[in-house]
Amino acid sequence: MNKLMTYLTVVVFTLFTLPAFALDDAVSTGIFNDTAIDGYDTVAYFTQGKPVQGDEKFEYSWRDANWLFASQENLDLFKQNPEMYAAQYGGYCAWAMADGKTASIDPDQWHIEDGKLYLNYNKKVKKEWLNTKQADIVSADKNYPEITDVSKFLSN
Repeated sequence: MNKLMTYLTVVVFTLFTLPAFALDDAVSTGIFNDTAIDGYDTVAYFTQGKPVQGDEKFEYSWRDANWLFASQENLDLFKQNPEMYAAQYGGYCAWAMADGKTASIDPDQWHIEDGKLYLNYNKKVKKEWLNTKQADIVSADKNYPEITDVSKFLSN
C-alpha cells in the first residue's frame, strides 16, 4: 500500500508541476489567437517609424504565429528577411525578458536599437528599460532561448 501511495503522489505531483516547466512559445500571441504583436505590422516600425495595425489580407505564418502587415510591400519585405524585421524576443516585453520572464506588450511602447525592434509592456516599463537597455539586451538575449521554444526554429 505504501508503494502505491508513493507512486500516486509522484504521478499527481508530476501532473501538476510539469506545466510550470513548459517553455513559452517563441512568439508572443494572444491567448485565444495566434497573431503576433497584437496584429501590428512589424515592418512599419522600420519603414514608417510608428506602429501601424496590420490587415488580415496581408498575413504570413512564421515561427508558428501569424504576422499581419499593412501592405503587400511590407509583407514582401518580411518574407525576404523575417529575422531583420521581427520584434526581438518574439514580441514579448524586452524588459520582462531581461528578468527571465515573458509579458505582453503595448505596441505603442517600442524602440529600435542597432536595427532591432524592441517592444515593452507599458510606458513606465519602457522608460525603465531605456535607462538600462544595454545590460537588459544582454540578459534578454541569454534568457530568450532558455524560457521559450525558439531553439526549435534555429539551425545549429
